[in-house]
Amino acid sequence: MAVHSKDEALMCKVFPSSLGPVAMRWFNGLRGNFIDSFKKLTRAFGARFITCSRIPRPLGSLLFMSMREGETLKDYSDRYLEMFNEIEGKYDDVAISTFKADHPAEHDLRKSLTGKPITSVRQLMDRIDKYTKVEEDQLQGKRKAEVISQERRDFRSNRYNNNRPRKDFVGQSGSSNTQAVNAVF
Repeated sequence: MAVHSKDEALMCKVFPSSLGPVAMRWFNGLRGNFIDSFKKLTRAFGARFITCSRIPRPLGSLLFMSMREGETLKDYSDRYLEMFNEIEGKYDDVAISTFKADHPAEHDLRKSLTGKPITSVRQLMDRIDKYTKVEEDQLQGKRKAEVISQERRDFRSNRYNNNRPRKDFVGQSGSSNTQAVNAVF
């Protein structure tokens, strides 16, 4: 095995000591000159023994994402950033520009990203967090307004359409139970 540095050579020598019998048989069965760096050795090991590893997504999968109708900014940004994390490579500039382009020009977040440009996905996430909080507050305010409106409708309908018996004061002035009190001074 040809290695590129002393550190890689040391890691390649130490690597087999951490293997169990099955992995050791695999290691001993590697063809000569098949692996020429520690990086390739770890990739070959991972390909053979790590079964639950994720395959990196291509950059195109990020480019074709779009916000679904009725989807909140938080839900979309969560999906977007999860996809971004599955892409191998450093594509901050692409992630920022595609995220910005996916929002309507009148959207406040897009205006913010255009007015105050950002340079990293970390900054994008911070800006998204700020606008998702605003969106959540607006949605919460909308829900409160709907509840209050419903309560008002319920109150009005109970006030006018209530089936509870009501006192009828009309005609009670000539009641037969009227008693007179005479007071003499």
